[in-house]
Amino acid sequence: MRYNNLEKFLAKIESGKLCKGCVVTVTDPTVTEISAEAGFDFCWLDGEHGELDRKTVMLHLMALKGTDCASIFRVAACDHTEIKKIIDYAPAGIIIPMIMDEKDAEYAVAACRYPLAGNRGCGPRRGHAYGTMPIDEYYEMSKREPLVILQIEHIEAYRNLDKILAVPGVDAILIGPYDLTLSMGKAGLWDDPEVGETIDTICAKTLAAGKLLGAYAECQFDRWKKRGVQFLAGINDTGALMRGYKKLIADIGE
Repeated sequence: MRYNNLEKFLAKIESGKLCKGCVVTVTDPTVTEISAEAGFDFCWLDGEHGELDRKTVMLHLMALKGTDCASIFRVAACDHTEIKKIIDYAPAGIIIPMIMDEKDAEYAVAACRYPLAGNRGCGPRRGHAYGTMPIDEYYEMSKREPLVILQIEHIEAYRNLDKILAVPGVDAILIGPYDLTLSMGKAGLWDDPEVGETIDTICAKTLAAGKLLGAYAECQFDRWKKRGVQFLAGINDTGALMRGYKKLIADIGE
């Protein structure tokens, strides 16, 4: 859809190239617009840990219209109401965090799709371009949009991964390595053999199942690319600002 740039996002992945993204947590949509102008392929708007609420999300999504950057929103929880608050704004994808088992996966898919495939409530708004898109065309599009992106970020989810991947309608898996390592009692130990093997297995099984593979990671980018990751968020807005400020202070010197 022209509002969310999903086609551009998928086309780049299908060409074998890595989609690069950032996470936006602050309320000012200028940050999102800057992210698109910088050249990111997708912008992950964070409704879980960020400051965004329903009122401000729309402004961030509008800031991406007319750019080449796809809009992806992470809801606060695997909850029908949380998903319903955002889905009619027509993001390219919805990230549902802390998926633990196949029941969570089924619940998430159902919330993102209209009956008979799911239980999404009908109130298209921006999704059908405020009524300028034929309704039949919109309903057909809604079978594919938004992408249903399930976040795997706990060792229990890893143990249930085969069942999660078998749920019809799951489009993508997004690895949250920070929470994952915390749940393993090995916070941030990226070179730990068990951590590496666990992440490697998630990546291999996701790709083997024909699902899109994404991650958030601020380091070891080459290793993630070797794992076959197709979309990668490498920094958030506050982290980028802090890094830029510190570099400038160091560059200026004493």
